[in-house]
Amino acid sequence: MRIVFATHNPNKIKEVLHLLPKHIDLLSLTDIDCVEEIPETGQTLEENALLKAQYVVRNYGYPCFADDTGLIVDALGGAPGVYSARYAGVHKNADENMARLLSEMKKKPNRSARFKTVIALFLEGEQQLFTGKVEGEIIHEKKGEQGFGYDPVFKPVNFDKTFAELPLSVKNKIGHRGKAVRKLVDYLKKINNTTE
Repeated sequence: MRIVFATHNPNKIKEVLHLLPKHIDLLSLTDIDCVEEIPETGQTLEENALLKAQYVVRNYGYPCFADDTGLIVDALGGAPGVYSARYAGVHKNADENMARLLSEMKKKPNRSARFKTVIALFLEGEQQLFTGKVEGEIIHEKKGEQGFGYDPVFKPVNFDKTFAELPLSVKNKIGHRGKAVRKLVDYLKKINNTTE
C-alpha cells in the first residue's frame, strides 16, 4: 500500500517509519512534489488534520493521513494548543516557541501539560480519526538534544528525563504521536487482513 503522510518534517517521518509495517510505502509531501503551504485554518487539532489530509487527496489523488499536534498547558488555559507550531509567530521557530512558553510559565506553580496528536486518514472514500495523548509537565529550562518541537521542555509522567533526552524507541512507545500512529496501523492491518 502506498500512502502519503502530509508533512515535510523529517523528524515526524522518522518517528512514523519506525512504527509502520513493511507493506506500507510511505511518501512525504516532498516525495509527491507538494511544495505549497497547506492551510491550517481549523480551530481544533482534528480540523487541521482533516484539512491537510483532504488537501492531498483532492489535489494529488493519493490516499493520505495527516497529523496535527498540540501542547496543552493547564496553567495557560490550554495554550498553546492548536497554535503550538506558531506560538511565537508564523515562521514556526521551535526555539522561539519554547522561549515564549518558558517565559509565560516563570511564575506558574502548576506545570502540568499534555501533548495531543490527532491523525486524520482518508482512504478509499472514508475518513477516520486516531488520537494519542501523553501527560507530563513543563520543566524550567531546555534539556536534551533529541526530538523536536517542545520536546526539550516536556517531561512525561513517571520519567525523570525530557522527550529530548529519551531515545526515539521510548518516545514512540509512550508518546502521543506513537499512540496515534499505532491506532492508525492497527486500522490499516485490519482492513488489509494482515498482521505484518
